[in-house]
Amino acid sequence: MKNISFALLFLMVICCKTKPQENIKLSGPVFGTAFNIQYLSDDNTNYINEIDSLFNVVNQSLSTYISDSDISKINRGELDNVDLHFINVFKASKDIYEKTNGVFDPTIGNVVNAWNFGAEQNKFLTDSTTIDSLMAFVGFNKLSLYNNKITKPKETYIEFNAIAKGYGIDVIADFLESKGIENYLVDIGGDMRVSGLNLERNKQWQVGIDDPNFDGTQSYSKVIALKDQAMATSGTYRKFKVDEDGNRYAHIINTKTGYPTKTNILSSSVIAGDCMTADGYATAFQAMGVEGVKQFVKSNPELKAYLIYLNDNNDLQTLALNGFPE
Repeated sequence: MKNISFALLFLMVICCKTKPQENIKLSGPVFGTAFNIQYLSDDNTNYINEIDSLFNVVNQSLSTYISDSDISKINRGELDNVDLHFINVFKASKDIYEKTNGVFDPTIGNVVNAWNFGAEQNKFLTDSTTIDSLMAFVGFNKLSLYNNKITKPKETYIEFNAIAKGYGIDVIADFLESKGIENYLVDIGGDMRVSGLNLERNKQWQVGIDDPNFDGTQSYSKVIALKDQAMATSGTYRKFKVDEDGNRYAHIINTKTGYPTKTNILSSSVIAGDCMTADGYATAFQAMGVEGVKQFVKSNPELKAYLIYLNDNNDLQTLALNGFPE
């Protein structure tokens, strides 16, 4: 009887040890899209209040969709002192601006608004005179940041929308790490940063790359595994405008001309060490074209890229660069 009891106890212990751990799962609206956060915590603490607070702080600093945010006040000339969030994004943007020779440029914001892709609605002022006048104030090199104070031409409009979402993901990931959490996924609108493993499934985090569906539906033809990395995707197949003549304009604006970029790239995904970097380069790669991206990543091996594009015969093609997971 003792042997039987011991055997049953042993089986119970084994079962308890092998019982899958359940991730804490948080979700909700943010930055005009939705967030999905999963993490494993030893004490099962739910950090939703702290996370919502961090989202609000980042939004208040960087969102041009909030009229009294810091960046909105800066654009109106009502504020020049900036917080740490603004400084972090400013420095990262400057680095990407310089490395891409201005292909990535957050001062293109007023031109984006003119094409009705930005925070200011009901604009479609795309005559050449308007575009030329706005382009006179485009150029991230026109800005300076010193001692937490930004200096810019009065007419220059700053918009960090092409990089701020990735930064927001990093802010939440850094917060989770500050709480000793080693296994997590932070996803906002399909961009994400992951750490460790998905211990609930005892495997690496599995993430999908959207197919370029113009009809607005969502499907995945490629799923990859990520560990201790961030990934962001930028696409031209969902966000576009159609004018009264039926012409379709993609939301990626050429920072040299002020007009929508003519590119055969439908989607660019970038894997990097942090999501702010991945987000910025995913946008820049949209405007570079396939050959431009191929040349750029040769000298930037820390970036992994995956492109979905149309070839000369209008056939869908894919290209993985720098060891992007196949």
